[in-house]
Amino acid sequence: MTQSNPIRVLLVDDHAVVRSGLGAFLLAFDDLELVGEAGGGEEAVRLCERFQPDVVLMDLVMPEMDGAAATRAIRERCPRIQIIALTSFKEKELVEGALEAGAIGYLLKNVSADELADAIRAAHAGSGSGSGADPGHQAAARAGL
Repeated sequence: MTQSNPIRVLLVDDHAVVRSGLGAFLLAFDDLELVGEAGGGEEAVRLCERFQPDVVLMDLVMPEMDGAAATRAIRERCPRIQIIALTSFKEKELVEGALEAGAIGYLLKNVSADELADAIRAAHAGSGSGSGADPGHQAAARAGL
């Protein structure tokens, strides 16, 4: 990936401080570009249609439209966009719901900047796994990848 062709990333989380922190992580990498932020699922769907990011980092627990529903809507409307589910919890049902909705993988919110960047790169490449990250913290491949 060159600076002239960065991976375009959209952040989705209902907490502004989380979006701010993730955005700061992305600034550390020349091959990643923040193209937008959404505070909820419905806004994420609209922004994906408008900006066509390469990768979406999607919070799972949000009011109104949750991450799994937003993931499903985005994948139906914009199938080339890869989505990584973000969660604070290792709740099996939440993660499975996101993967079934079309997320390529998941990350816990306590990942390092390097793990986050590796997962975004892997998702952009169509793979559900990041390189070098602990399996509990890296993107996990959805069935069939």
